[in-house]
Amino acid sequence: MNFLWKTAKRPSVFNNSSYHIRGWILPSSACRRVCSNAPPDSVVRVRFAPSPTGFMHLGGLRTALFNYLYAKSRGGKFILRIEDTDQERLVEGATERLYEDLKWAGIVPDESPWNEGEYGPYVQSKRYEIYKREVKKLMEDGRAYYCFCSERRLELIRKEAVRLRQVPKYDNKCRHLTPGQVAERLAKNDKFCIRFKLDSKADEFQDMIYGKIVYFLAQNEGDPVIIKSDGFPTYHFANVVDDHYMRITHVLRGVEWQISTPKHIQMFHAFGWKPPQYAHLPLVMNPNGSKLSKRQGDVQLDHYRRIGIFPQALLNFITQSGGGFDRELVDVIGPQMHDLIKHFDLKKINAHSSRLNPDLLKQCNREEIQYQLRHSEEKAAALVKEVIRMVKAEFAGDNVKGLDLDEKHVREVLEWSVSRIDTLQDLVKGKLSFLWVLPKSSKDKTIDSDVLKVLAKNLASEEETAFTKAELSIFLKAFAERNHLVFEQLMKSLRSCLSGLKEGPGVAEMMEILGRDKTIERILLAARRK
Repeated sequence: MNFLWKTAKRPSVFNNSSYHIRGWILPSSACRRVCSNAPPDSVVRVRFAPSPTGFMHLGGLRTALFNYLYAKSRGGKFILRIEDTDQERLVEGATERLYEDLKWAGIVPDESPWNEGEYGPYVQSKRYEIYKREVKKLMEDGRAYYCFCSERRLELIRKEAVRLRQVPKYDNKCRHLTPGQVAERLAKNDKFCIRFKLDSKADEFQDMIYGKIVYFLAQNEGDPVIIKSDGFPTYHFANVVDDHYMRITHVLRGVEWQISTPKHIQMFHAFGWKPPQYAHLPLVMNPNGSKLSKRQGDVQLDHYRRIGIFPQALLNFITQSGGGFDRELVDVIGPQMHDLIKHFDLKKINAHSSRLNPDLLKQCNREEIQYQLRHSEEKAAALVKEVIRMVKAEFAGDNVKGLDLDEKHVREVLEWSVSRIDTLQDLVKGKLSFLWVLPKSSKDKTIDSDVLKVLAKNLASEEETAFTKAELSIFLKAFAERNHLVFEQLMKSLRSCLSGLKEGPGVAEMMEILGRDKTIERILLAARRK
C-alpha cells in the first residue's frame, strides 16, 4: 500500500508556516479537529494494539487479557487498535485472525475496527491525516526536523560504534541544518525522513508494576525517526498520537517496551499532552526459558484450539504465570471470566518473568471440563454433543452399530472421565477408544470360552445398581475362586475381551463405565471368537 501523501509541487522557499511531507504542503490552517468529545477523566480506557505481522501467541493473549481485566474491574473500556504501519511485514489474514482469537477467548473489545466508537478509525493506516497534522505541529515547535542521512551513512555510524565498543546511535547530524540548507535539499527532491528531538535531561516515570524508572534516553539513543522515508509514521509516533486521541488512560504492555516509554512520554510532553499511566508486564517465557515468538506454532492460539484446549482454561493458565490476582482465586475450581475480573489486582503482578508449565495447562483444562459439566446444564449438553460428534468423526470407518451414543450414556462417560482426561479428544484416542469401538480381537484371552459364557450369565443376574467398580471387584475375585481360576489371568483375559488393549483403566472400572449390557455383549463376543 502506498502512503496517502502524494507528490505535489515543492515550495521554492522553506518557511515556518508551511511544511511538506513527501511533497504535501501543510499550511497552518490545515488542522482538522478530531475527537472533541472526550470521556470523563474518571473513565478508564485501555487498549490492546497488536501489529498484524503474525498470529497471536500466549504473550499477546496475556497482554490483552490483563488490559481487559483492568478495564472491566474499574468499569472502563477495552479498545482494540490495529497498528499496521509496518506495511512490509504485514501477514495476510492476521488482522481478522487477531479479532477472532480475542472473541474466541471471550475478550470482546468495546471499541474496535469491527464496532467503532467515537475515537476511530481503529486501524492506523486509516489515520494518516491525523499523523500529518500532528507532525507538522512538532516541526513548527522545533521538536522535529528533516533528516537526509542515507542508509549507507547510518550503517557506517553503526559499524564505527561497534568498532569502538560503543552503543550504536544516530549522531543527530541533521538536527543542526539551517532552514536554507533544508530548503535546498528539499528543492532537489532528496530523500528524507523526519526525526524527533530528544531532550538531554534524565527521563523518569512511575511504572505501576516496577516502580520509579530513571533512564538517560539521549545518552543511549539518537533522535528517533517518527516519519519514515516512505511517508509512513513509525510505531513510536503513531502510538503516542493514537493514545492521546483515543483518550487512553492506562497502558499495560510487555516489559520489552519499558525502554521506549521515556521516548513516548517526551513526545506527549512535546505536544503539551498528559501521558497515560504505564504498567509493564513481565515476560512470559517458554518452559526452556526462551522468549515466545509470533512464529512459534506451539504457542499460537490456533494450536491450543486444535488440541482441544477450552478458551477459559487457556486464560486461567496464563493468569497463573506472573501473578496479578487475590489469593482467594486459588480456591476457585475452574475460574470464569467474572472470577478473574473480581480478583484481578495490578499491584500483585510479579516484576519478574515466568515460565510456562505445560502440566498446569492440562490441569486448567480438566477443571474447565469439570466446571462446564457440573455448573451449567447448557454447557454440559454442548459437551455431550461435541463428544458424539467427535466419536462419529473419529470412527466413521468402524462398525459402530450398536454402540451406545445415547446422550445419557455419553454424559455418564464424561462424569467418569473428567479426572482422567486432559481434553475431550482424549476420549476418542488410545486407551479410552474402547468406550466407543468393539475390540477386533482377543489376543490375550487365556480363559476358556465356556467360562466366559458362565461369567456373562452370572453378570446378567446382577442388579444394575450393583454394577459399580467396588462391587464388581468383589464379584470378580469371588468368581475366580469358585471356578479355580488364577485371578491375574482372568483380569488379563477380561481386559482383552472388553477393550482389546494391554493397558488402560482397571477391569472393574471398564465394566462400570461400559455398563452391564455392553460388558456382557463384549464378553460373549469374545467367547464366540474362541
